[in-house]
Amino acid sequence: MTKLDSTASPASVLDYFKLHFIVIIWGFTAILGKWMTIPAVETVLYRTLIAAFILAFMVKRKEWKLPKKIILQLLMTGVIVGAHWITFFAAAKVANVSICLVGLSTASLWTAFIEPLFNKRKIKLYEVGLGLVIILGLYVILQTDLSSDMVLGLILGIIAAILAALFSTINGKFTHVAESYTITVLEMSGAAFGIILFLPFYSAYFTNGAGIDMVLKNNVYFNDTLFLDFVNLLHLNTDFVLLFVLAVICTVYAYSVSVELLRRLSVFMTNLTINLEPVYGIVLAAFFFDEHEKMDANFYLGASIILLSVLSYPIFNYVNKKIKMKKQKLV
Repeated sequence: MTKLDSTASPASVLDYFKLHFIVIIWGFTAILGKWMTIPAVETVLYRTLIAAFILAFMVKRKEWKLPKKIILQLLMTGVIVGAHWITFFAAAKVANVSICLVGLSTASLWTAFIEPLFNKRKIKLYEVGLGLVIILGLYVILQTDLSSDMVLGLILGIIAAILAALFSTINGKFTHVAESYTITVLEMSGAAFGIILFLPFYSAYFTNGAGIDMVLKNNVYFNDTLFLDFVNLLHLNTDFVLLFVLAVICTVYAYSVSVELLRRLSVFMTNLTINLEPVYGIVLAAFFFDEHEKMDANFYLGASIILLSVLSYPIFNYVNKKIKMKKQKLV
């Protein structure tokens, strides 16, 4: 298959604004998940189904013409994306947004180990050093008087980070093979299909046989008194509004544009900016939920260590490349 044109135009100022705007949106997704009463698994199922349905009408017919192998790989990557979102929202629900985002902030650390495995290169020593510093930050946080729910939320956030590192590394190989909307619709379809296959096990082993909580199944819409109470219609649909925002703004727009921006923005700038997601998210959480009142100094010290380590990784990477270039010139 012929690859897409990789000679993309240089990044514009608008591209940088788009990237920061997307990162702010991603920082807000944990807050949306916290607000919604729908459980994490169902949230991701509805999110991916809505996004896939909308994107299916946006993808041009010729853009669907991909080798079956690529389509299958994108669908399987979508399963990883779905698992990432489930653990991400679960972390925010069982703990809080700040804890969730602290765990997520370790994503670049895991990328430092996962990416070399995919590209068959050596692991860099400074990446290992930064990983140890991040572990120190997590240790400091755990000195906080955290409840078992907070610890569980942190673990789920770290799992979400590992999955994010995995699918972002895989996506890096597809950006010049398929259009961004095509990549997104196939991955959202894969995520939704994977969750649907998981539902019988989810019902039997994770919800005590109660089945998935569709939230709406006992609502006025689905009984004999349909249309009798318009007030209930307005009251219940808070979750629908949040789901629509999550699917359209945080997925159809943000996820697709982030894939498309990889063609023009350098990896250095992209990683540096995306690493600000926990910063934006924790600030937003403090504003919306007053979570700063529930955390002590150890939490913020540990979080600061993690965020500084994460933000310093692209800088070390950039300096390392410069040193290598100078050595090559000397040779």
